Amino acid sequence: MHRLVLAMTAIAAISGCAGSAAAQSFPSRPITMIVPFAAGGPTDVIARVIGERMGQSLGQPVVIENVTGAGGTIAAGRVARAAPDGYTLDLATWSTHVVTPVLYQLQYDVFRDFAPVAWLTQTPLLLVSRKDIPANDLQELVAWLKSNPVLLGSAGGTDQVAGYLLQQQTGAKIQVVPYRGLAPAMQDLLAGRIDLLFDQPSDAVPQIRSGTIKGYAVTAGTRAAVAPNIPTVDEAGLPGLHISPWHSLWLPKGTPPAVIAKLNAAAIDALADPAVRKRLGDVGQDIVPRERQTPEALAAYYKSETDKWWPIIKAAGIKAE
Repeated sequence: MHRLVLAMTAIAAISGCAGSAAAQSFPSRPITMIVPFAAGGPTDVIARVIGERMGQSLGQPVVIENVTGAGGTIAAGRVARAAPDGYTLDLATWSTHVVTPVLYQLQYDVFRDFAPVAWLTQTPLLLVSRKDIPANDLQELVAWLKSNPVLLGSAGGTDQVAGYLLQQQTGAKIQVVPYRGLAPAMQDLLAGRIDLLFDQPSDAVPQIRSGTIKGYAVTAGTRAAVAPNIPTVDEAGLPGLHISPWHSLWLPKGTPPAVIAKLNAAAIDALADPAVRKRLGDVGQDIVPRERQTPEALAAYYKSETDKWWPIIKAAGIKAE
């Protein structure tokens, strides 16, 4: 028995040394960041800005791979099944980790199969419409919604919940049109094939400024710095319709803590970089405070978000589109 204990202790020591050595040499090859929506959309922009800067800190490139479909569950499932070695990152959103676990029968568990790395950004949504809708402010839009059938573009998460809240408050009849990301939804809004969209500022603000769409309200209690002329929903007449989607980084459960720490440090470096901060600010992203960028802070915040929103989403009876 004594020899067995010694042998097991030796094996554990060797394994620990091997794990430590692997962490010290990490990363020795490119890292893949899985993005759950189409290239060119808001989430893709954030991934490329942060991933490029993280690569500088890590000494290896961070390669962006867009894996679309099923509200982001295909992308998240791929990360959940990946080797827990730090080389496959999940750029998670409010949609993929708060909404879709309620809407879909998942082959993974959002709490058991992922390890938090860093909370990155958050932003309100903008309620926008095709340019030929005869409404110049939110009250006029609500009046128009009540007397017309409405097509709302949706990437299958945050904007779908926002659409439900809009319908609940106004009594409008809204039909959701699903897309594999907000970029193609915006293209259809520009073409007049859908009526409304809850979009992130990176997509919406340039189009509002050019006059190709109309903007009505920000889904937050304060105006967006990137769109100071657009009122909040509270100011415009739909108080409390607050949704601020966020972006965060996760890894497969079981990834060594030292590897998580290296990736967290690279993310923090990226978020502190003045050039990154400017690029994210230009697309309406608010970087979370430094003390909230830790894995522990992300885990706690995620738990609070699911506690708040899962009952609302379930009660709404929202279905996967």
